[in-house]
Amino acid sequence: MDQNTINKTKDKGKKGLATFLFSRIFIFGLMIALQVLIFVLLAYNASVSKTMSYVVMFLQFWLVIYIVNDKSDPTMKLIWVIFIMFVPALGIMMYLYNKFQLGSFRIKKRLENIKLRTENALIPDQNIYNELQIQEKQVSMLAKYVYDHTGCPVYRNTEVTYFNCGEEKYRALVEQLEEAREYIFMEYFIIQEGRVWDSILRILEKKVQQGVEVRVMYDGLCSLSKLPIGYFKKLRKKGIKSKPFARVVPFFTTEQNNRDHRKILVIDGKVAFTGGINLADEYMNVVEKFGYWKDTAVMLRGDAAKSYTLMFLQMWNVSEKTIGNFDKYLNVKIPENFSNDGYVIGYADEPFDNERVGESVYLHIINTANRYLHIVTPYLVIDNVMMTSLKFAAKRGVDVKIVMPGIPDKAYAYCIARTYYSELIEAGVEIYEYTPGFTHAKMFISDDEKATVGTINLDYRSLYLHFENGCFIYKNKTILDIEDDYQQMLSESKKVSLIECRNRPVLYKICGKLLRLLAPLM
Repeated sequence: MDQNTINKTKDKGKKGLATFLFSRIFIFGLMIALQVLIFVLLAYNASVSKTMSYVVMFLQFWLVIYIVNDKSDPTMKLIWVIFIMFVPALGIMMYLYNKFQLGSFRIKKRLENIKLRTENALIPDQNIYNELQIQEKQVSMLAKYVYDHTGCPVYRNTEVTYFNCGEEKYRALVEQLEEAREYIFMEYFIIQEGRVWDSILRILEKKVQQGVEVRVMYDGLCSLSKLPIGYFKKLRKKGIKSKPFARVVPFFTTEQNNRDHRKILVIDGKVAFTGGINLADEYMNVVEKFGYWKDTAVMLRGDAAKSYTLMFLQMWNVSEKTIGNFDKYLNVKIPENFSNDGYVIGYADEPFDNERVGESVYLHIINTANRYLHIVTPYLVIDNVMMTSLKFAAKRGVDVKIVMPGIPDKAYAYCIARTYYSELIEAGVEIYEYTPGFTHAKMFISDDEKATVGTINLDYRSLYLHFENGCFIYKNKTILDIEDDYQQMLSESKKVSLIECRNRPVLYKICGKLLRLLAPLM
């Protein structure tokens, strides 16, 4: 290598370092780190002061009692108790700061008000419930539960189309966007500039010029690294109503812990998309990051699309000064074209109502499975209830299989997930790793009769901390398409053996066990 090449390499490295040091991510992280340091210093001063040490001991005793009797997840309670017992002053400060966070409280109260105003926005069809009670009472009870807690009814008259990769969804999405006549609602965890989003944006611009109302919402934290500063303003100049959900501020706040992880696209109230696929190039395999990106989605044409219109409008109005009119978007006349094609339940989940709708749907499928239960998830960080249910399903003779990534996107999450393998395999659960790359799909399939496709991972963040959504499908022919795709995934996956789990390096297993202590916080 000649001297000019060496100098150019050095200059490039310096520019790269300078760019990073002045980037939003670095400045944001630095400010958060400084605030954590202040917490640590305050905690240290409290611990060395004799008077404050008595106050800390008093708070430590009563906080542990309070946490043990709290309604939150037992594993998360255990983490907080350990934190407070081993690092009392810092643990107490962090817990109280987390518990009484004004930003999260504001979102919670706003959502409660919106839900109160829209609790009867969608009226369930009693005839459908009566049919379900005759066919499968457990499903009718699930439908009632979902409606009571989300306002989303069970529907018939809905055509479900399954997409086994991002490329398939993208083609259908573009086709449906071109057909939009009244409005387009988009709510995505990740939107990133690139070939995929740029092509979609051109269609949205054209639709605005045609008089179509277009709204785009994306998660505030993800936009920190994926989009330029104030990107929503750029979209507004194009006539697109746009906003980030929970804009990121450089302050230590639990509001930033509750992300909008949903993926929803609604067109004219008649067509809806959901699933694991975000609007970025890697999801459509335009670029390769972790081998082949395996992801899935569904398109709903018919009555069930109304549920996703409601979900979007509820989230959109969280940051609005006044709650808008939902009726003109929900009162859509849909022809009776798909009345004999099973049942569909759209559902949403949020972290503030103490109701784990997403986990409850998963547990329903696990606990009612008779022949088989097939799962694909990118992450596996589960609580005792989920672990016990999966093990019991396998022990009572259900064929339980879980497909995990062969190439992970997060090494630490993969390390934690593997700590669950041995216990599950010993109970009879079969675990596979998808060798071509990364599985980002979130799906449960059971007995050729039930399936759910959505945004909810099998980890604490998705199940307890994020805003999520899914689609439960019952006795619809699309379930067979989903199961066929699952079998294709299995044929490309490597089965994990118990011997393999036990023979992993000791240091790797120790790291996994230690990280598992912090799993609810990851």
